[in-house]
Amino acid sequence: MMTTFQRSNVSARGRKLVRHLTPWPTAIAAAALVAACGGGDSGPGFFGFPSSSAGPTTSGVVTGSYYRNAKVCIDANSNGRCDSGEVSTTTDANGAFTLKGEGAVVAEIGTSSKRFDPATNTESAVTQPLVFRAPASANGVVNAITTELVALMDANGGNLAAARTALAARIGVSEAQLLADHNKVSDAAIKTALQNEIDQSLERIAEAVAEAGAGGDVIAALRNRFALDQITNVVVIYAENRGFDNLYGLFPGANGIPGVNPTSSTSTPEPQKDFDGSTLPTLPPVWNGVTAGGQTVQIIQQATVGMPNKMFQIDAKAGFFNTTTVVDQTVITRDLVHRFYNNQMQINGGKNDKFAAYSDAGGLSMGYYDGSQMQLWQVAKNFTLADNFFMGAFGGSFLNHQYLVCACAPLYPNADGANSPANKSISAIDTDANGNFVRLTPAANAPTSVLNGAPIYLKDSTITPKDADGNFFAVNTMQPPYQPSNNAPAGSDTSRLFADPTQATTLPPQTQTTIGDLLTAKGLSWAWYGGAWKDTTAIAMSDKRSFPVAVPPAAQTPNFQFHHQPFNYYAAFDPQTHADARAAHLKDFDADFLKDAAAGTLPAVSFYKPQGNLNQHAGYASVADGDAHIANVLAKLQASPQWGHMLVVVTYDENGGFYDHAGVPKGDRWGPGTRIPALIVSPFSKKGFIDKTQYDTASTLRFITHRWSLPPLKGLVDRDTALVKNGSHPMGDLTGALSFGKS
Repeated sequence: MMTTFQRSNVSARGRKLVRHLTPWPTAIAAAALVAACGGGDSGPGFFGFPSSSAGPTTSGVVTGSYYRNAKVCIDANSNGRCDSGEVSTTTDANGAFTLKGEGAVVAEIGTSSKRFDPATNTESAVTQPLVFRAPASANGVVNAITTELVALMDANGGNLAAARTALAARIGVSEAQLLADHNKVSDAAIKTALQNEIDQSLERIAEAVAEAGAGGDVIAALRNRFALDQITNVVVIYAENRGFDNLYGLFPGANGIPGVNPTSSTSTPEPQKDFDGSTLPTLPPVWNGVTAGGQTVQIIQQATVGMPNKMFQIDAKAGFFNTTTVVDQTVITRDLVHRFYNNQMQINGGKNDKFAAYSDAGGLSMGYYDGSQMQLWQVAKNFTLADNFFMGAFGGSFLNHQYLVCACAPLYPNADGANSPANKSISAIDTDANGNFVRLTPAANAPTSVLNGAPIYLKDSTITPKDADGNFFAVNTMQPPYQPSNNAPAGSDTSRLFADPTQATTLPPQTQTTIGDLLTAKGLSWAWYGGAWKDTTAIAMSDKRSFPVAVPPAAQTPNFQFHHQPFNYYAAFDPQTHADARAAHLKDFDADFLKDAAAGTLPAVSFYKPQGNLNQHAGYASVADGDAHIANVLAKLQASPQWGHMLVVVTYDENGGFYDHAGVPKGDRWGPGTRIPALIVSPFSKKGFIDKTQYDTASTLRFITHRWSLPPLKGLVDRDTALVKNGSHPMGDLTGALSFGKS
């Protein structure tokens, strides 16, 4: 803030703020404020006074880069809004403003505003309304950072000094730099840190403004989204292969089973179609039967012929279909295809009408359970259930585990090279005139109708065709280059630390940036805890491996899924050159996680992957076993000394080939894919709440990067850019599920 006596030597954007040493007479100041109500500046007059009235003024700039045509006001009633009767103006082409009077400032940035980037001299549209706030004593720069600062003050009783110190320390800048116009900062590292914090905060601000609406408490909404320092531990529990409708389609208040759950978004979803787009008269049979091998309950394929073309309850007491046998949640059903291109074909541009056609399990893809029998259902009732949460990438576990840690797809360099082991593993796809994916190329012997047999493709393999940049990506299951891996060491590898690199399914070591890299660079602790990791590693290092390639996952002892440890694909965890990093970050559930949780020594960020028989994956795990296990883990976390400041996200890697009716937002080439369940469990979770915010797998990464002010992963930026371009919203960061209140 500056008085009009100090107008000289102050830039037009108000970045140098000086308060006159002689107090302005109270009566005159009050009269000036009354005279200024509801109006903008009239320009300077004699001795720098506005020509229409005299009194103190507040000048500043709305940054992030600069916001043009934003409404700025003195927030006289401290409600975070520019109300009728409050002194207001609009920002100029440089984002600058001058207001008559003093006080806290609010900037309302609507869709008529523009964001101007001085570095590129470009202007972009504002697609989501924003509200920025700045305290009375630090309002020369108004942006997302000052909004965060005021939110922290709201939570700490109004202590600006404490909020400023804490925020500057978290971002890694000085307190003076915190309140600077970052566009003018010469230090590249400081400028980047400030810009990252601004960019990462914008979506939270947009969500808060949307939540508050026209008449709600925008201050409370903003405070909740910026009170993240109260969370000191994040735990992600990553289960397997269930769509939202499959487990939570009957949940009261959720967007569930169409025609069954009254709060579904639709009562008449698209009926399932055949390959040629015609409506199927019935669902296809469940090819090769309903249940996995070794089950006491057996339902053969013939018992599923003629099922109605709609969703059905797998565990209904009336029987599966042409049988009275009940398939309850303790029974392991057969697996369903869930691969990168298949998932896109099933979604079919958003119609979700080819799940049955492009499944190797036919009608089983349309099944769901009565989730109210699950222990996790009760957890959802007591905490927050997100019913608009999508798998980050199309397809299966391999790619979605990679997306969870890097928001990227793994690269396979020169896959088409004559000497490349993967040169015969490139998928055959059909594309349109613009080169966009249309479908997997059908095989010559493919059935003309799914009623006659499951689809057959020319080549549905592990690697994408070469893209316009000459890159190949691994999108379906490949094996880690380091042990434990389902590919044994080469005969010449006496160390037994590596998977045979000559095998077509061995992925070369990856070097893309992961969330682990960002956490380590910031000096923050983290670990991936794998169920059966320790035992499986020991077996892999022995001379008598119990899981050679020929042994299927369900027969492994212990049941460890090699592609469920995403960090084991990265060069940063090479067991020979980075043994220390490997030991520090790749840990075991039984030996490490339970001990750390009980002792209150879990790292800042923990990922936990249950071993195969406890992860709910169809084909080798039941719904009931995984449900009981995860509920037990949550109970142990709630008993941990760290629980009071913990956030736990229970979600699934992907849908496992099961149908879900919710429309999938159009993003980038990797996803998002089908909707999946997610529970947000924390002392700060909104209790009994169904969160409608749009999320995906990487929303957990968004939360982590926002909480600890980490640089955004490129894939997060690319995804949100694509979503907005395609007419959707960016993905949320889970803060919509939280409520902190005032401390």
